[in-house]
Amino acid sequence: MSAPSSAASAAAIAAAVNAGTSARVAVERALTAAVGDRCNAILRVFAKRAVAAADAVDARVKAGERLPLAGVPVAIKDNLCLEGSPATAASKMLAGFVAPYTATAVARLEAAGAVIVAAANMDEFAMGSSNENSAYGPVKNPVDPTRIPGGSSGGSAAAVAAGIVPLALGSDTGGSIRQPAALCGCVGLKPSYGMVSRYGLIAFGSSLDQIGPLATSVRDAALCLDAMAGHDALDSTSAPRPAPALAAGLPTDARGSLTGLRIGHVAEHAAGLAPAVAAALERAKSKLAAAGATLVPVAMPHERHAIAVYYIIATGEASSNLSRFDGVRYGHRTSDPGSLGELYARSRAEGFGPEVKRRIMLGTYVLSSGYYDAYYRKAQQVRRLICDDYARVFAQCDVLLGPTSPTTAFRFGEKTADPLQMYLSDIFTIATNLAGVPAIAVPFGVDADRLPIGLQFQAPLWGEAVLLRAAAGLEALA
Repeated sequence: MSAPSSAASAAAIAAAVNAGTSARVAVERALTAAVGDRCNAILRVFAKRAVAAADAVDARVKAGERLPLAGVPVAIKDNLCLEGSPATAASKMLAGFVAPYTATAVARLEAAGAVIVAAANMDEFAMGSSNENSAYGPVKNPVDPTRIPGGSSGGSAAAVAAGIVPLALGSDTGGSIRQPAALCGCVGLKPSYGMVSRYGLIAFGSSLDQIGPLATSVRDAALCLDAMAGHDALDSTSAPRPAPALAAGLPTDARGSLTGLRIGHVAEHAAGLAPAVAAALERAKSKLAAAGATLVPVAMPHERHAIAVYYIIATGEASSNLSRFDGVRYGHRTSDPGSLGELYARSRAEGFGPEVKRRIMLGTYVLSSGYYDAYYRKAQQVRRLICDDYARVFAQCDVLLGPTSPTTAFRFGEKTADPLQMYLSDIFTIATNLAGVPAIAVPFGVDADRLPIGLQFQAPLWGEAVLLRAAAGLEALA
């Protein structure tokens, strides 16, 4: 099964609706596609709510408003709250939970005229690199249904790549937007930590999580980020910065904008790549240099520790965040427990899947008395060294180019027996989250099996403007 032709872009839909086309046209098309989803990308469809929202957008446009995302259908990852709708994080633990409020990022998209049409499948509690950990079954890659879509935002990536929606929201804790975007063949943007409010996001790793868009183009991703970014008093980690105007700043001549751009690259990133990914990376370097960019070799000496650091810090934060799901305060409650201890044990054993249990146990261990200093504190110290590496790199270049994933999409079951091999799927994306810097995955060719390849740019903190400039240039060269 090959991916169908993409739906109209978010920018094109918004322009048409602002010019007088009914928002129902794009929304009803997306609802039909979501109902007919063959990838298991969609967990639930908000048909009645979406049609009412489309009508409300039409009324606003008729009253004279110009909305940047007028009538654009959007799917949201199932760990984002939408008032009055289920939000399960693809876990049995939250079966039956109905969100009492809407996530700030989602509410801001709706204020910009976007219409939420569906909730997208994901790895349970955003823990996974293949979307094989969902309690509702794995998502299939739209390009090849025998392959994984990447994770944990696999449903969001597949929904965009399959043409169900032009925009989707995901969350990125260690690559969970960028890796599935690369494996499905769409754009995935992880903003600077603190640029987008996390209020209404079901937490995994609070110092790492960031909400971002998956889109059919760099411009659409910029439009989405413009709409939802900016300070939010409801999130203590939200940076007190105004909303950006990134889409307006994108160059009209994307190729020409590469002239003079300093693009860093790390020699070690070429090691261990699948041949097709390595070839795509070298081809990109050649094309970027020919377009006027300057390639700068740089070093990230502590990046090799990123996987170890991440799986200490992220699991420690997950253990803390998920402790609330105990069958008493929140989450699934077992039937007829014999004691309070049994209530806790059985509720959590029944509600959580294997990967979530593994990470909770790892996190509890590294936070435990006698091991906190040896593991968690040491990991935070190495995290600081990784941040210092980025500071040195970005003193030498404007953006950093590299692979997003070491391979293209692998087959279902190929890595489930070896968690370490699965974790290594995120080897090029994790350091970004540890440092909090922005990054974007851009499609750049396919391998011999026609499976998408995605390359990644990273930029300094709050460097989304130069990040998007580079991404738009690479997109034009693909």
